[in-house]
Amino acid sequence: MTNLRRRLHHGDVDGRKNEHVDISSVDSLNEPLLGKSSSDTGGSEVYDPRRQDLWDDDRKKEQLHWSFLFSNLIAQWAQWLANIIVGSGSLFGRLFPFSLDNQNSSPVYLSPLQEDRLNTLRSRLQIPFDGSRVEHQDALRQLWRLAYPNHDIPPLKSELWKEMGWQGTDPSTDFRGGGFISLENLIFFARNYPGSFQALLNKVQGQRADWEYPFAVAGINISFMLIQMLDLQSSVPSSKSGVRFVELLGRDENAFDHLYCVAFRLLDAQWLVKRASYMEFNEVLKSTRTQLERELVLEDVLEVKDLPSYTMLDK
Repeated sequence: MTNLRRRLHHGDVDGRKNEHVDISSVDSLNEPLLGKSSSDTGGSEVYDPRRQDLWDDDRKKEQLHWSFLFSNLIAQWAQWLANIIVGSGSLFGRLFPFSLDNQNSSPVYLSPLQEDRLNTLRSRLQIPFDGSRVEHQDALRQLWRLAYPNHDIPPLKSELWKEMGWQGTDPSTDFRGGGFISLENLIFFARNYPGSFQALLNKVQGQRADWEYPFAVAGINISFMLIQMLDLQSSVPSSKSGVRFVELLGRDENAFDHLYCVAFRLLDAQWLVKRASYMEFNEVLKSTRTQLERELVLEDVLEVKDLPSYTMLDK
């Protein structure tokens, strides 16, 4: 686990190195199992030469020998699979945290605090963005002040909004399924991690593509991705990421907003590593989700700030 954590800390943001680690780990896990099956069930342990007189046919002897080998191998594989399913802390479970997400039959028990915070978060998810509501208009103006403190706030319909990464002159048309929470996420990012927010907004780090991702619209997509990844629209989260997130939520009521900031920073890092352009945004978003899912199930992650990718954030 220490080695895995170290690899996550050292630039494993595009998932490629970690995927290589996963594959090699599976091979190393399989080798002793197969080797154990061969050595434990072969030779004198499976077939006693002193009983050769009971057989008058070498063919029957060979068939019995292979029958023992095969049945023993099946039994060991069955035991191995059972250990994987029952032992959530196994090496395989840590390296491949998603293989059993849909088969997690263990009930999830929420403390009153977790349930209350989860319900509060879900209530935020139910609020669509409404450009006619004064509080939503004020939130947009607040985002502009945080992004461009030295510039006057433009009208709610202006070409200037495109500078922030909105696709049109009216930001309200870009929210669609993102809801008001995606605007709250952007505001939280700008307030709590202004260094990273400004760096991503102005694309100041790394060698950028000629056709960059639009900052504000990317933020809306990240909010939507996290809602799906954490299974927040279910009555009780069933995915491993969702279950672990509820644990984090019990320790920090702003866990979703902090995780959003980590996800945005991680997405930009993967963007640079992949040398991506606009048409590859969905691919980068998907690999960002994969990396977050891997980090969320690490045993020593007790809050969002324990995530390896959190170290990339600048306040």
